[in-house]
Amino acid sequence: MLEPHRGLGAVAVLPPRPAGTEEGFLDLRRQFLSPLAGGFAHFLRPPGPVLEYPASMVVNIAIIGSGPAGYTAALYASRAGLEPLLFEGLQPGGQLTITTEVENYPGFPDGVQGPELMDLFKKQCARFGTRFVEFQPIAKVDTSSRPFTLTTTSGDEHKAHSVILAMGARAKLLGLEKETELMGYGVSACATCDGALFKDREVVVVGGGDTAMEEATFLTRFCPKVTIVHRRDYFRASPIMLERARANAAIEWKEFRSVVDIQHDDKKQVTGVVLEDPRDGSKEDYSCQGMFVAIGHQPNTEFLGEEFDRDEVGYLKIEGGTRTSVEGVFAAGDVHDPAYRQAVTAAGYGCAAALEAQRWLEAEDLA
Repeated sequence: MLEPHRGLGAVAVLPPRPAGTEEGFLDLRRQFLSPLAGGFAHFLRPPGPVLEYPASMVVNIAIIGSGPAGYTAALYASRAGLEPLLFEGLQPGGQLTITTEVENYPGFPDGVQGPELMDLFKKQCARFGTRFVEFQPIAKVDTSSRPFTLTTTSGDEHKAHSVILAMGARAKLLGLEKETELMGYGVSACATCDGALFKDREVVVVGGGDTAMEEATFLTRFCPKVTIVHRRDYFRASPIMLERARANAAIEWKEFRSVVDIQHDDKKQVTGVVLEDPRDGSKEDYSCQGMFVAIGHQPNTEFLGEEFDRDEVGYLKIEGGTRTSVEGVFAAGDVHDPAYRQAVTAAGYGCAAALEAQRWLEAEDLA
């Protein structure tokens, strides 16, 4: 049975780690992830050597999450000589590894594949001495005593003077069988990230809240027709956002409709969706060249204790930069940022968290 991975801000649903060899586990990952992006191959390598240090050893900084925020935090911490330990979880690189072309990350004028970008992040961290724990997501962070204790899903314990939380947030999906398979091939959960790739194409946006209205309005910059698909005839969106979308001539509406299937060609490019009317079960084929799922995001903070202040959705609350409600624990990226959700802003937060953790360790005479 497939289980959602809670540790890394990943859209994909990954298979649980089976008993047996690492190669058997990698085979499962290959079977599951191969349809998502051809660039995954270099991430599906055997894990590195087992970390060899006494169980009683305390690391200066433990980083949970390996997207842009986690890798950037590791880069800054390792260059400062703090020898961070980074827990990559089951999907190194996070959400960008299920993205094809990334055109808005600085320094790549011709664009870069998401998996390639994250591989470069990791290589740069490794160059300066970051140590990695692969295929072992964190299940618990015990902050009741210092040093902190991090327990993996396999039961291994690691101790750290400080922690940077960079688990990201996962896009909420519809749960369709083809949804994850076609992610990056016409299905997206981020208009800001991917909108420009759909220039001159007709797309649908699924959702009825502010996120859907904002994404649909943004997409009209590139797309001649954007259709908002919503299962009801009333919307959770704020009046001003809904009014703005209603006034946009490029936006059409399919109310009392749910997407129940995604159609595609032999190259796995989206060609349409199947819509169902929940009132009578009737269905219709609706032509489009892309589908954006805009039903919100869920931060990967479920495994954290009540001592961590969060908002009603689950995003971590920070103060004074990247400090969480627990002294010595910092947050970086989408795990606390519901507003921007971009790789470049996540990387910036990762830098800030590492610098703040370094200063805190120095103030506490721990490093």
